[in-house]
Amino acid sequence: MKIAVAVKIAASLDDGATVRDGAVDPADLEWDVNEWDLYAVETALQLKEAAGEGEVVLVSVGGEQVSEGLLSCLAMGADRAIQVEVGDEAGALDSVAVARMLAAVIGPESPDIVLSGVQSSDFASAATGTALAAVLGLARVAVVRAVRLDDDALEVDRELEGGLVQRLRVDLPVALTVQTGIAEPRYATLRSIRQAARKRRDTIAPEQLGFGEPASLAAARIGPMAEPPVRASAEMLEGSASDVADAIASIVRARVS
Repeated sequence: MKIAVAVKIAASLDDGATVRDGAVDPADLEWDVNEWDLYAVETALQLKEAAGEGEVVLVSVGGEQVSEGLLSCLAMGADRAIQVEVGDEAGALDSVAVARMLAAVIGPESPDIVLSGVQSSDFASAATGTALAAVLGLARVAVVRAVRLDDDALEVDRELEGGLVQRLRVDLPVALTVQTGIAEPRYATLRSIRQAARKRRDTIAPEQLGFGEPASLAAARIGPMAEPPVRASAEMLEGSASDVADAIASIVRARVS
C-alpha cells in the first residue's frame, strides 16, 4: 500500500509582529509542520502498519523552511519526501495553485490513499485537500475523524454539523482530509531523527513539472497588508433597547450611504 501525505510547513506570528512594505516582516514568522498535517502523517503510518507493508511518501510545496519540517515527519516514520521548491514565492500561491503542484508530484506516484489535514493553521481555508482530490480525479471524504482498513477499501467516520458522525465505506484510491484528534502523533526520538537524515528527500523545481513562475499560478491574489488606521474613540450608546437599535441603524445607514 502506498500512501501520499500532503504536508504544509505553516507560518505563525510571534508576539509583536510588524507589517513592513505591505507584508509581515519575515523575522517575525515562526515555521513548523501544520498541526492538521501531523495527524495526517500519523494516520498514514497507522494505515501502513495495519496493512503490514507499504510506503508513506511526504509531498510539500514551499521554500527553505520546508526541509526541517519534512525531516521531523520522516523521523516519525515516513519513508521518503518530495519538495516542490518555490522559494520566497510560496506565499503568493493560493490553494488551487498548491493543489496543482502537489498533484503533479503525487499523480505519477499512483498512491492508494492521499491524505492531508482538513486545513492549515495559517490560512485556514480548508481548500487545498479538496482541490487536490479534484485535480487528481479521486473520490474524497472530508473532515475524517476515524479510518480503518476494510479489505481493499476503507471505513471512515466523518464529522457533520451538529455533532453528527457519518460512517462510509470507500473504495481505493481515495483522498481524505483528516481532523485533529484522529490519532495522537508519535514522538520523534533522537535516534529516529538521525535515521531520518539518511532517508531519501527529493527536490523538484516547478519548471520540471511543467509550470512557469509560481506566482503566476495563483488564481487569487493576496493584497498588501497594513495596520488599520486609528479612528475616533468608541461611541457608547445609551437608552432602551429600541433606542439603541434605532441609533445603530442610523449609524449604519450614514456609513454605507
